[in-house]
Amino acid sequence: MLLLLLLLQLLLLLQQLLIMLLLLLLLLLLLLLLLQLLLLLLLLLLLLLLLLLLLLLLLLLLILLLLDAAFFI
Repeated sequence: MLLLLLLLQLLLLLQQLLIMLLLLLLLLLLLLLLLQLLLLLLLLLLLLLLLLLLLLLLLLLLILLLLDAAFFI
């Protein structure tokens, strides 16, 4: 009878450990998802910065062409 109670206690403890492990895994998955979202945001920010730089370069080229055309007139 005592052995059965000990076994039951052990099973309950094991169940609690499994639940804790599952919760930890879920937390880890959420953290990974958050990290992935942060990396995606960083990539989008870099892409936007590159696009802005390209637009600035095109604007500079246009100004230089206009100045060149004004110089020849």
